[in-house]
Amino acid sequence: MGFSNGPRKGPVSEINVTPLVDVMLVLLVIFMVTAPMMFSGVKLKLPKTGKVDNLNLRPEMVILSVTAGEEYFLGKEKIARDSLLKSVASKLKAAKTDVIYLRADYALKYEKVAKLIAALKKAGISNIALVTEIDKSQG
Repeated sequence: MGFSNGPRKGPVSEINVTPLVDVMLVLLVIFMVTAPMMFSGVKLKLPKTGKVDNLNLRPEMVILSVTAGEEYFLGKEKIARDSLLKSVASKLKAAKTDVIYLRADYALKYEKVAKLIAALKKAGISNIALVTEIDKSQG
């Protein structure tokens, strides 16, 4: 265990942990970089805006995504239009929050987004955050 100044006799039974620590640090960095990118779930082309607030979407948040073809996703789960409001309300209650994050595809008509927001407000869900991408040219 300690240092010796003479030659050792027999096999060395100490483990060299330096390579293990190196590998673990590399894996930690890889997971830290990729984790924020893993959640986005539904592939959408979001509208671009100037930087307002940094928003890191996390799986525990209630995220409603609407594709250009008017498919609705609550997190990564596809939801039928007729059960959308009920599903959102139960998800908000389960998450113990009143904020819903709305991601709508850029190609979706503004009219559809406005009607969805109106339906959510009519159902008593009034704390709606619109998620956009940051326009790098305005950054």
